[in-house]
Amino acid sequence: MKRVTPLLLITTLAFISFTAAAVNFGGTVDKTKLVEVADILTKPQSYLQQHLTVKGTVEAVCQKKGCWMQFAADAKQPTFRIKVKDGDMVFPVSAKGKTAYASGKLDPIEMDLESTREYLAHKAEEQGEAFDPQSVTEAITLYQLVPVAVEIAD
Repeated sequence: MKRVTPLLLITTLAFISFTAAAVNFGGTVDKTKLVEVADILTKPQSYLQQHLTVKGTVEAVCQKKGCWMQFAADAKQPTFRIKVKDGDMVFPVSAKGKTAYASGKLDPIEMDLESTREYLAHKAEEQGEAFDPQSVTEAITLYQLVPVAVEIAD
């Protein structure tokens, strides 16, 4: 029995250290180009055509193909999505609640007025707020990061 206990202890410690390691997708995340999500959402035009890295808490993950993650943002700001082409990277649903880094380029998604109203209605519903679609008179542009590298930390 004394031989089993140390072996069990070593196996358990190896498993814990393995599960605590970061999980990487694509290349290496460039943390020297770190930009706050709030800064991007405040002045997105300043970051177009630049290679940058964002850090955030994963709020949601695509449950069908793992092709996107959504970073938590202020309730009054649009969501911030990390999106790859289906199959390029597959983000695990278990990433939800973890800290992630993503390096890539910012991609604008211009919405028409009807899509803007639908999006904002959905956002209001998520926040439990009342929403009048007629109060929206201009279309918005959402921004997402198309990454070349992602790191999900524990």
